[in-house]
Amino acid sequence: MTLKIIPYNLLDAYLKEIPEGLQQGFDGLSEAELSTPNFSFYTSVASVFSSKIEGEQIELDSYIKHKRDGIAFQPNYTKKIDDLYEAYVFAQHNRLSENHLKEAHKLLSKNLIASAWQGKYRYHNMYVTTDEGQIEYVAVVPELVEQEMTKLFEDIAQLLNQNLSMEEVFFYASLVHLVFVKIHPWNDGNGRSARLLEKWFLAEKLGTKAWFIQSEKMYYQDHHTYYQNIRKLDLEYPELNYDKALPFLLMLPKAVIGIKKQN
Repeated sequence: MTLKIIPYNLLDAYLKEIPEGLQQGFDGLSEAELSTPNFSFYTSVASVFSSKIEGEQIELDSYIKHKRDGIAFQPNYTKKIDDLYEAYVFAQHNRLSENHLKEAHKLLSKNLIASAWQGKYRYHNMYVTTDEGQIEYVAVVPELVEQEMTKLFEDIAQLLNQNLSMEEVFFYASLVHLVFVKIHPWNDGNGRSARLLEKWFLAEKLGTKAWFIQSEKMYYQDHHTYYQNIRKLDLEYPELNYDKALPFLLMLPKAVIGIKKQN
């Protein structure tokens, strides 16, 4: 297997370090009792905590009351999370592809950016700053965004057609997340899209049970380490060193390992 943009040289090291119990934990996943035909608890968890990583001030309990029970809150409190919820539902009913990711971004970014940029790759330079205003990462130059995204989805298509072990699926899902974040193709909504894309890849390979994984909640609960591990790769896109990615790759299995099989 030859991939164009997703690095895989850390696979052997990853397989040596990943804790036991991934298959058992995954097998123990099931839909939550709170879910109904028109409401998914775990989609709410994903939408709330992925949004909280980006600084949204919302609590899961309040969102469930809003989404499941129809309790009204101020629109500004729930609208961005509602948009992301719609994007997850869209992903759950559509195959993973570049065009479908663009459609998902249109949904999740309805209240993030102007409509002209929803589902469209950026034409501007992009950098990530700290709370103190320091540049901590410079993304790929805009004229290469489309090229890099084409490479990423060609790699994804190849991986979707490969027979992979459970551990390999998690390895590549994390790399899809990380490579996407480093390309940073949108004007806004990159983090939300990356975490959705990771889950989408898992579901394509492992089935609908993957949507029950609480990866977004795990990343939020340890978001300082999450960002720290993303930053390890270096400051600028051409200088990225994916040999430093192992700490990030080993985070995703933590959202599954240790879950007891439910009878």
